[in-house]
Amino acid sequence: MTKVFNLSEAKDQLSSLVERAASGEEIVIAKHGKPRAKLVPVPAAKKMQARKPSNSLGLTYMADDFDAPLPPELLKLFGYDP
Repeated sequence: MTKVFNLSEAKDQLSSLVERAASGEEIVIAKHGKPRAKLVPVPAAKKMQARKPSNSLGLTYMADDFDAPLPPELLKLFGYDP
């Protein structure tokens, strides 16, 4: 059931209105009789599971020279001229 409160009334009772919304009640706040906002409960957060480290497709390979300097012709393609 939705309960409607005018703005000045909601200001005075904000703390209790938030508690009522948290317990599942929908609270509408109106200004001059027109609905302006709604307090609703926040959905419960999903429990996150820890990620398990893995490598893609079970493949791991690193070339022996992966950190070797690049050849001069490749460096030129990057705008570096030794």
